[in-house]
Amino acid sequence: MVCRMFRLETEVDKARRDLLRTRLREANTTASPILRALRGTPDERDVPLHVWAVNDSDDDLAAGLVGYTWATWLHVTYLWVDERHRGTGLGAALLREAERIASQDRGCRSSRLETWDFQAPRFYEKQGYEVVCVIPDYPPGITEYSLMKRLG
Repeated sequence: MVCRMFRLETEVDKARRDLLRTRLREANTTASPILRALRGTPDERDVPLHVWAVNDSDDDLAAGLVGYTWATWLHVTYLWVDERHRGTGLGAALLREAERIASQDRGCRSSRLETWDFQAPRFYEKQGYEVVCVIPDYPPGITEYSLMKRLG
């Protein structure tokens, strides 16, 4: 039951969103010594990590990986390979390079990503990732997989 002293509003409000994020972050760092220890360190913020495969002859984008590192983790957000280049090892090369940068240059110890059943869960397993979560019907008719890998 919601107390009658409050009204519930549903509009998108960026200022309130930012305030909520700040308050949640403060509560989390108060509750977690690990998150508190990250405050003020380089690991406190996401650091973008992008790897591109560009065709030498025409500068066309053949493949790309977009992710970020945070708190000793690499998070792969997007990995795409043009259909003409799939099966050539290009995707594996992008992933290896991102993992190398994350591990050697940024001190990451693990990597994580999400993929759908029709995308590439088997590809990631071949690269050493293990399924840690399966969400059926997200979105309806599709299964989402969360995978992780220990680096170096």
